[in-house]
Amino acid sequence: MDNLKDIKEWMRRAEGNLARAERGKIDDRFLFEDLCYDAQQATEKALKALCIARHISFPWTHSIAELLTILENKGENIPEEVREAERLTVYATDTKYPGDWEPIEEEEYLEALEHAKSVFEWVSEELKNIIK
Repeated sequence: MDNLKDIKEWMRRAEGNLARAERGKIDDRFLFEDLCYDAQQATEKALKALCIARHISFPWTHSIAELLTILENKGENIPEEVREAERLTVYATDTKYPGDWEPIEEEEYLEALEHAKSVFEWVSEELKNIIK
């Protein structure tokens, strides 16, 4: 895949995850944990798209903090509201599967969703002159 095609595909997938997260808890089959997982995935994929656009290698990681640090170390100015999305990593690791953790409540889900939207919008703005 060429660079532009890769960037578009990562952003398309990020947008898909964000759209699922935005649907909210339609009924009891939808778990806040899974919606938060989609918020985390949207964030991760958007950041990886930005890395590709900037020709920055990245590891196969779910760590939002690690991806932001890599971007920052390569000269990217990370806004504070984007940096706050670091807390989303837990949704790709600890709460992805059934386990010994407290169920996620609506307030926490809404916060995760706002973080994901913030990152997606920031990355989209950064890529606006690349993706048309």
